[in-house]
Amino acid sequence: MAPSAYIATEEYHLSCDKLQSCDYIARGVPVDHGAGTSKQLIGEALKSRVEAIDQDTCGVGEEDAFFVADLGEVYRQHMRWKTHLGRVKPHYAVKCNPDPQVLRLLSEMGVGFDCASKAEIEQVLKMGVDPSRIIYAQPCKTKSYVRYAAQSGVKQMTFDNADELYKTKQLFPGAELYLRILTDDSASLCRLSQKFGASLDTTAELLELAKKLELNVVGVAFHVGSGASDPKAFIKAVQDARFVFDQAATLGFEMHTLDVGGGFTGDDTFEPMAAVLSASLDSYFPPSVRIIGEPGRYYVSTAFTIACHVIARRTVTDATLGTTSYMLYLNDGVYGNFSSIIFDHQNPVPRLLKCGDAMLYDVRRSGYDTPSMTEYSIWGPTCDGIDVISQSCVFPEVIDVGDWLYFEDMGAYTKCSATRFNGFTDAHDVVYVCSEPGAGALLGF
Repeated sequence: MAPSAYIATEEYHLSCDKLQSCDYIARGVPVDHGAGTSKQLIGEALKSRVEAIDQDTCGVGEEDAFFVADLGEVYRQHMRWKTHLGRVKPHYAVKCNPDPQVLRLLSEMGVGFDCASKAEIEQVLKMGVDPSRIIYAQPCKTKSYVRYAAQSGVKQMTFDNADELYKTKQLFPGAELYLRILTDDSASLCRLSQKFGASLDTTAELLELAKKLELNVVGVAFHVGSGASDPKAFIKAVQDARFVFDQAATLGFEMHTLDVGGGFTGDDTFEPMAAVLSASLDSYFPPSVRIIGEPGRYYVSTAFTIACHVIARRTVTDATLGTTSYMLYLNDGVYGNFSSIIFDHQNPVPRLLKCGDAMLYDVRRSGYDTPSMTEYSIWGPTCDGIDVISQSCVFPEVIDVGDWLYFEDMGAYTKCSATRFNGFTDAHDVVYVCSEPGAGALLGF
């Protein structure tokens, strides 16, 4: 049977009142699977949704920004992980993007889950995931959340200080504990070691206290920082973990698991980083030691595209230079799904989706084709001056109110950290497409 993907048929031909409904799945017509399938499906989804909206007659909020998510991309990233980091069992970092369809697909593929709160644990458990596939990877936990984890059978937890050990003894003495150690995360987008991780000069003391309290320390955890860029950080972290494993052995602990955390990106740095980590693991830890990881952005960053409506425009004229530029205002910004600009150090690239009656998704022009360019700055809808998406970008077209822009690689730390500041909604539809038949089969597409 030839591979296939699915695009929407009648689901996209919706009136504006139907567009108010929540997430829906694009399905229906089989399409030949190939290199361009993902772009084709995303483009069709964007086009169908945008063309169904009449800004002059639609109801309030029906022209809101929306996502298109290709679950086939999540599937491909998982296959890529298995190829290059086969020894490391992934536990998806739910905080990165708790999208229900993403979680369902990952669950069907046998992925574990890294949860940092009661709500995240509950969401995963409600999907029928066994508690043994969850690690409560939060070194400093709320007491009631620990009680919930105990009641739910989520035994794997991290710690990095003495007070957390006393808390665990009181609330969950049967927990399986991982000692999180400090790492060098200076080459990462988001540094975590300022907040979490025990230094190596304190690990012996913590292990001795755990032994005194008769707690079960089963492994070591580390995290080289979100969006790591230096493979050498993994080498040092693995060496340090080996040191702590040996410390624990002298105290009678039988550690069996190493958690190498997250930090993995989905770009072309993944393969060399995976090679360095794999070699280090094989050098310092025998096959009998179980290895897990906590990838987040790696799985979802490239799977999500967001489309935004141009709600207003201001003309900026510089009489001295004789130039004209424009300020474009979108219906989403840094207090919404572009929170990744502030919280995750991202720089989303604006692309033109619809200009007048022309659909321009995935149109790439060379400099020779566009001798005359117009400069724009891109702003969010709130009344705050920091709500800026792009200070400067250029397009050959003159963009006006009612046109649409889109931004790729918007799956990590976007929707999950959106706020309701200024009364703007943090809830936006997700249109799902699937460019991989393997993922479609798991999800029943």
